[in-house]
Amino acid sequence: MSTNITAVVTGASSGIGLGIARAFLAQGANVVINGRDADRLAKAAAQLGQGARVAQVAGSIGDASTGEALVRAAVERFGGVDVLVNNAGTFAAKPFTEVTEEELDGYLAGNLKGTYLTTQAVVRRMREQGHGGSIVNIGTVLVDHAIAGFPASAPVVSKGGVHTLTTSLAAELAADGIRVNLVAPGVIRTPLLEDADVDSFGGLALLNRIGEVTEIADAVLYLAGAEFITGHALRVDGGHVTGRAL
Repeated sequence: MSTNITAVVTGASSGIGLGIARAFLAQGANVVINGRDADRLAKAAAQLGQGARVAQVAGSIGDASTGEALVRAAVERFGGVDVLVNNAGTFAAKPFTEVTEEELDGYLAGNLKGTYLTTQAVVRRMREQGHGGSIVNIGTVLVDHAIAGFPASAPVVSKGGVHTLTTSLAAELAADGIRVNLVAPGVIRTPLLEDADVDSFGGLALLNRIGEVTEIADAVLYLAGAEFITGHALRVDGGHVTGRAL
């Protein structure tokens, strides 16, 4: 992957998104980071350092204006946008019959609609630039292999839409030289799971451990620069979908 690029990373205030932004910076890229809370986003930017190569755009990706603001920041600060990582989203377990309409709408807006609208804004700019680009979406292995003890139908349905969007856009945007791929994480050690005994989930995967944020970031960097791959869902799950360690 060329180091002279600009990457937009949504949901970068903490966890996987922050790790992805850090990985791009380590490769010499410029990064535009996004998060809903301006204060948390500013703290994330301070952790990243490299102030000259980091731009911040606070706002919900469920609003089309946020995607447009991300593109504006990339163009004004760094001259354009080459990579989009759609990482922002929410995820929590709740039994199917207890999910409220408001909660379902929230997952669909934050995970699917937000990814859709942000991608629209970035693709318009990539087409104007005329030299293609790379989009990496973040999905989940639970789309392919659910866990009975972790009921999460609402977020999984919304992430399933992101998986389908990846395939559809890979076909539609190939003629523009824009590649669209997806990373599907298994159980990853992030602040989202800080109250749980996350290592106890290791037996869900063949490698008998959970994953780390850096391993997701490595996969994103790979797909961002893999010029002959599009429409691919890369599972980073330690073999969660393939089998069990126990």
